[in-house]
Amino acid sequence: MTAFNRRDLGLLVLRVGTGAVLAAHGAQKLFGWFGGGGIEGTTKAMEAMGFRPGRESAIAAGLGEAGGGALLALGLATPAAGAAAAGAMAGAVSVHAPSGFFAMSGGYEYPAFLGFTAAAIGVTGAGRLSLDHATGHVLDRPWVVATAFIGTALAAAAVVGRRAEAIGTPQPEADSSAGSSGAAEPDDEPEPEHTSARERES
Repeated sequence: MTAFNRRDLGLLVLRVGTGAVLAAHGAQKLFGWFGGGGIEGTTKAMEAMGFRPGRESAIAAGLGEAGGGALLALGLATPAAGAAAAGAMAGAVSVHAPSGFFAMSGGYEYPAFLGFTAAAIGVTGAGRLSLDHATGHVLDRPWVVATAFIGTALAAAAVVGRRAEAIGTPQPEADSSAGSSGAAEPDDEPEPEHTSARERES
């Protein structure tokens, strides 16, 4: 008979709590539950934050949070679940990073905490009170851990890099063109007035 210890119970509590929070956020993005925007609203938000393409980014973020969170809570395919959730949180961290660390100032404290917690569970394993244990750890092998985290790290780096390019390149050009056109209009208006005044004087 399997004996459960405090570590297994602790992992169960940590998995269920973290997984539930992540799944709830994912449900907001995918289904509009709990006051979320659903796919359409999340797509617009993703595009506004510089993620391209917006709809695919919204689906990926929602699946990473909802799917990863649900699997963490169940303790199934724990390495892949932890890596997926951590990858989704990496994108959130990139959005909040300009505001600093602490959540009270809009910083990345909260998504970073969720991401590190999910990653830690994925590396540690789900414990014996889990579906991974019940299925003989078929989806919890060392090679799964390595593959999941390396793949997620590469994907997250690519997504965050594309976002950095999207928000770094077009905006200055748009601002400068708007500024030049805005400055040109007032300058063009006085010139005829000055010219007509000189003509009147002459």
